[in-house]
Amino acid sequence: MTSIELRLPPDYRAASLRKDSLAGLTAVPKSLPPKWFYDAQGSALFEKITELPEYYPTRAERSILQAVAPDIAARTGAAVLAELGSGSSDKTRLLLSALREAGTLRAYVPVDVSESALIQAGDSLAAEYPGLAVHAIVADFGLDLGLAGDGTSANGDGTAGPRLVAFLGSTIGNMEPAERASFLRRVRAQLRPGDTFLLGTDLVKDPAVLVAAYDDDAGVTAAFNRNVLSVLNAELGADFDLDAFEHVALWDARNEWIEMRLRSTAAQPVRVRDLGLTVEFDDGEEMRTEISAKFRRDGVRAELAAAGLAMRDWWTDANGQFGLSLSAPA
Repeated sequence: MTSIELRLPPDYRAASLRKDSLAGLTAVPKSLPPKWFYDAQGSALFEKITELPEYYPTRAERSILQAVAPDIAARTGAAVLAELGSGSSDKTRLLLSALREAGTLRAYVPVDVSESALIQAGDSLAAEYPGLAVHAIVADFGLDLGLAGDGTSANGDGTAGPRLVAFLGSTIGNMEPAERASFLRRVRAQLRPGDTFLLGTDLVKDPAVLVAAYDDDAGVTAAFNRNVLSVLNAELGADFDLDAFEHVALWDARNEWIEMRLRSTAAQPVRVRDLGLTVEFDDGEEMRTEISAKFRRDGVRAELAAAGLAMRDWWTDANGQFGLSLSAPA
């Protein structure tokens, strides 16, 4: 059975896009948040990215889950799997199957800003796992984690059931350090006794490997990057010429993150009708569209500890490219 809980106002997406675009396009330097890549076209492009030979993170994380999901199930005894930014819930099936095999699974709580993605994934999982209660929450985990009052405080017999809260895909790398610290503190504040937190983190490695993952030969990531301009054109009446912006991916060694940018190939004005705004781009001016921080085990442990979380377990794939950590309230 699938239920949907709406925690966002009906006009949230439109209002949030207007706010973020106005702030980012008038900032120096200009920037746009990566969440605006993901309309239907952007989501389809990202799925293509995950299949590219250069893009290792999805394969690496899945290989870890395939190897250790039974261990995670045994160590957590989770009755509820809650997933932040669940999207299509693809890799989630490995955890759900392991928890069901362990005999503890009662409910799945996906949290995502896209109601349509939640409905599609929830209906699919409810069909695949008969008897599984799917309580989907439409929320922006940047503001509301969706974990408080999620309807899983009891397991039907009046006893509390432990939750495994998963944040996969190294999405945490899209946050700057202060944002990560705030996010982890909010996770810790909403964990109940017995709950655990599973975090996916992409690891620092050869910069050539990192850059290639964000600048593939087929140009799929470039199309994905420029798609944020298509979103502004479609939803805010902007007149970005996508062909007048080049995809840029670079490694920032000081911050240990990849930056994706869009570089204007000419001096050009861009009108954003719904904001009543004209934005001037200089020839060669770059606008940041994403950061993707890369991590080290000791750094992950320290960031978790600063938020009041103790790392219990750490796993990597065979090539040491990706890290998965299991933590509990300290």
